[in-house]
Amino acid sequence: METRPTSTVISVTELSKTYAGGHQALDRVSLDIRSGEIFALLGPNGAGKTTLISIICGLVNPGPGQVTVGGHDIVRDYRAARAMIGLVPQELTSDAFETVWNTVRFTRGLFGKAPDPACLERILRALSLWDKRDSKLITLSGGMKRRVMIAKALSHEPPILFLDEPTAGVDVTLRKDMWNLVRSLRATGVTIILTTHYIEEAEEMADRIGIINNGRLLLVEEKAQLMQRLGQKQLIVHLRDALAQVPAALDRWGLELTHEGRALHYRYPSTQAGADIPDLMADLRTAHLTVEDVETEQRSLEEIFVNLTGGEA
Repeated sequence: METRPTSTVISVTELSKTYAGGHQALDRVSLDIRSGEIFALLGPNGAGKTTLISIICGLVNPGPGQVTVGGHDIVRDYRAARAMIGLVPQELTSDAFETVWNTVRFTRGLFGKAPDPACLERILRALSLWDKRDSKLITLSGGMKRRVMIAKALSHEPPILFLDEPTAGVDVTLRKDMWNLVRSLRATGVTIILTTHYIEEAEEMADRIGIINNGRLLLVEEKAQLMQRLGQKQLIVHLRDALAQVPAALDRWGLELTHEGRALHYRYPSTQAGADIPDLMADLRTAHLTVEDVETEQRSLEEIFVNLTGGEA
């Protein structure tokens, strides 16, 4: 089994942020990001995700609290902290008439890094951009432009990569390509923090998940533990003969009748491991119901998210 890294590379302590108009975007947020992990930050629009990332990356002035990156305070030691970070923002902003190669080369130079064509070639090849290196950005598709943004963020070889809604507006095939890319980056030791509206993205990739709403961090937990603790399983029993209603003898199970009376749904906590299912099956036989098939489903992260935030994913 793979051992999870435990060293902290980003530390956020009691961070708050109130904008000039009075809106409190963050309310005493504390969070540690581990070196080498993929951390997914989930939350509805306006929850505080982008504000938190923007403060860590030095784009927005922090309020009360403290943030360190690699041990460097983001205010007192701004340059050292920022040099450790690559950021891929939501908005695709670049010089439309510049080439891919020049765009990435220029960004590397902004961080004071010496020219290294071999490094940039590795990055472009990893992002399937090498064949497009001489193409102007205006000629690229939306998905390719997003890859260029990632190449720019990686151009100065940072150990930390922030991806703010990395697959927004990207088709399903390219989204899965991006997932593979993120995994390959993590395999090289890069710490990745992503915000996303796509719950399946976090469910597919993240080692840990944080959920933020109304500026407050509701929880931070290992994905597997979160799914186990808050997840629900359901047993779907397919019947040979349709029912008009659930027999009164089965009332204690809280069953739901679906599929035009030919299926019964039984929901139970995943921590329960279905210990009482044999008793349920026995009661079905007592009620003279003939079972044709049985299947189980795990409650999705999306359902957990909606339940915690009281809104839509």
